[in-house]
Amino acid sequence: MRVLVACEFSGIVREAFRTRGHDAWSCDLLPSECPSRFHIQADHDLDLLDIVEDGWDMMLAFPPCTHLAVSGARWFADKQNEQEAALRFVRALLYAPVKRVALENPIGVISTKIRKPDQIIQPWMFGHGEVKATCLWLRGLPLLRPTNVVEGRKPRVHHESPGPGRWKNRSRTLPGIAAAMAEQWG
Repeated sequence: MRVLVACEFSGIVREAFRTRGHDAWSCDLLPSECPSRFHIQADHDLDLLDIVEDGWDMMLAFPPCTHLAVSGARWFADKQNEQEAALRFVRALLYAPVKRVALENPIGVISTKIRKPDQIIQPWMFGHGEVKATCLWLRGLPLLRPTNVVEGRKPRVHHESPGPGRWKNRSRTLPGIAAAMAEQWG
């Protein structure tokens, strides 16, 4: 199956699908942290949307949450244009001409401005002893079933130290979740 992992710089989800024999590619504005010829570095969102229309069987999209997540709500009033642009990008991904689509983002305005998520998952459902409510908007895919419920409910992401790499550390998909996606949706 041809799988596009949109807005992924880490390569974690791409590699989970490749490990299971899929023709999976990641695409992001940034180079891949896990260098691979299966990563497309696009210049901007419109390049990504051109890539999306290239005949994929599935797309997993992880659009930036900077202007969407409730964690940044105190700045929403000053960033209405940025938020509207982010929502346009989310809509384009959600309704892209791909049969199976999963879009991931934290709790935020997508739920009120576009539609409620189909599912909210937590890392502890997939072998990681921490909390980070993660919304999934699905089209043509079943709900993700927990694979390894573990004890521990540490808010690691919430307590990430300030610094230039903070946003990257907060946005990486954890390997247990990526493996569940590849196993159940692949």
